Amino acid sequence: MLARVARHSAYRPAPVGVLLLNLGGPDTLQDVQPFLYNLFVDDSIIRLPPYARFLQPLLAQLISTLRAPKSSEGYKKIGGGSPLRRITQEQANALEEALRARGQDARVYVGMRYWYPFMEDAIAQIKQDGVTDLVVLPLYPQFSISTSGSSLRLLQQMFEADTELDSLRHCVIASWYFREGFQKATADLVERELQRFERPEEVEIFFSAHGVPVSYVEQDGDPYKEEMEQCVAMIMSRLRSRGVRNHHTLAYQSRVGPVEWLQPYTDAKIRELGAAGVRGLLAVPISFVSEHIETLEEIDMEYRELAHESGIPAWGRVPALNTNATFIDDLAELVLEKLPSTALRLGAASPAEDHNLGPPSGRVDELLQAYDRERRVLPPPVRMWQWGWTKSAETWNGRIAMLAVLVILLLEVTTGQGVLTHWLQL
Repeated sequence: MLARVARHSAYRPAPVGVLLLNLGGPDTLQDVQPFLYNLFVDDSIIRLPPYARFLQPLLAQLISTLRAPKSSEGYKKIGGGSPLRRITQEQANALEEALRARGQDARVYVGMRYWYPFMEDAIAQIKQDGVTDLVVLPLYPQFSISTSGSSLRLLQQMFEADTELDSLRHCVIASWYFREGFQKATADLVERELQRFERPEEVEIFFSAHGVPVSYVEQDGDPYKEEMEQCVAMIMSRLRSRGVRNHHTLAYQSRVGPVEWLQPYTDAKIRELGAAGVRGLLAVPISFVSEHIETLEEIDMEYRELAHESGIPAWGRVPALNTNATFIDDLAELVLEKLPSTALRLGAASPAEDHNLGPPSGRVDELLQAYDRERRVLPPPVRMWQWGWTKSAETWNGRIAMLAVLVILLLEVTTGQGVLTHWLQL
């Protein structure tokens, strides 16, 4: 009897798990090429026609090899690698502390799509830790089939392939740009950075979001553009209520390739604002919550230089939220609201799907059926760089396939048709 009591008193329920999803980034310059390979081999990033999909790995090999030198130069400028892994882990630690401060035993995991720690590693650790209730939280405020959608498709494939995950109750928070913490923290930073200008009232608030091809929105029903516009409108409404009357602009950065992307483009809009007489510009990286190459190099260096060349001498940039306390505390509240087990909700009421904004929270399969219908088998990540074939037959097959890749590239350049529709500038 005493033994039974002792065992009972020592029992602790399996912790709640929170899985943070993010893109990932190369830790060192040596990691740039394999990271790019993992990125471009994903058919959410480069979409080949059905007859050419067998060429995806070879095409990813070609593009990553060609782009690695340029991308490496960008990473050299910010210290020789991406800070994304470190910052995302800091966000995980901060979220875990915030949940425990609210009485919730929780373990927060990081799963990157294209570099370490991979999603597969995070799921393996979740299984080992005996987690029974999992909240999946992509660190993208706005949902897109090319970011959150790609990670969630891979996650669904892992669920389908592993019977041990059948008992894992889970909920996906698809987007959260409308949350109080995100909105308030962003508005606070905008208001603070405006005061650094000599004439704050004359500064253009310039929201710069990562772009996606127009076809994703118009043909595939990607809600990204709508969510981005709602997000900016809500933040500006909050700023207006504080007496901030500055004009604002939303533009899209990081476009590449010959296909049409969401407009206006960031670089073109900066030139336009300069020609219109704007002399102060505050950049707001609205689709990023962590510092990485697109904030530290593309915005801070390339766009700042472009602004000066365009006649805009006064420049500022709102920092990414990173571990901002207002932001992290609200994420903790969001996790508690969305716990899949009713018994673990701690009395938190569902906020009516947060005013009906964004895709509804729910199981990953339900979300993908609604927002990412084209389900394909995604390749596993490359964990170490390997190149070349040793057998002569494989060599000739590779040469023939590479020739086919070059033909596809030539067709795209000459016709303007988007075979490579999401060639990211990383």
